[in-house]
Amino acid sequence: MRIAYFAKVREAIGHDGEERDFPAHVKSISDCLDFLESENAAYQQAFAQREKLRFALDLNMAKLDHEIADAQELAIFPPVTGG
Repeated sequence: MRIAYFAKVREAIGHDGEERDFPAHVKSISDCLDFLESENAAYQQAFAQREKLRFALDLNMAKLDHEIADAQELAIFPPVTGG
């Protein structure tokens, strides 16, 4: 799966995306974040306030409990503000 990081999430992790294969127990977006956080502190910092992050699976907005199934891309970004 391709994971794309945007804005402050990208800054915390240090790159704009990566390709990942997840183990079979990783079934939801939340599971993906748990798995990545277990690898290093940069992911922990990037995902520290999960409730404020936004997610898209294959360009469709999704919530933390959404199953990743056969999705090709997960995008993770903070809420957008503007004026």
